[in-house]
Amino acid sequence: MAHEKIKLKCDRMKKLGIAVSEFNSEITMKMLNVAKEHAVSLGAEVTKIIKVPGAFDLPFAVKKLLELPEIDAVVALGCVIENETEHDEIVAHNAARKIMDLSIEYNKPVGFGISGPGMNKSQAEARIESYAKKAVEAALKLLEI
Repeated sequence: MAHEKIKLKCDRMKKLGIAVSEFNSEITMKMLNVAKEHAVSLGAEVTKIIKVPGAFDLPFAVKKLLELPEIDAVVALGCVIENETEHDEIVAHNAARKIMDLSIEYNKPVGFGISGPGMNKSQAEARIESYAKKAVEAALKLLEI
């Protein structure tokens, strides 16, 4: 799927913070690299990255980034792979809800790039690029509102 070029209407470069989960790092660190490269290609600057243990911990890092006055928007990256229990659903749903709440509370966009729940490792690997790019694009597009 082709990604459309975002034209930022601004008088200065937009500054992004990225919160990324280290759990499933073989996937999330690739997502981080894609997100950083894509942000630059769209004319934005990644100024702060916070790494946390897992996707469940992302809201804490997102909050810390949203509190920084120099950060215009945040990108949350993680990967929640399905297992034999419903743990993946609990983690993904609760992280998503809290991240959205924080975005509204701080009145700053958060691009959601957490893959899962309900996917296996190969499905998550296949979505590295699309989830990372879409999260960056969402954060930047929301800045235009």
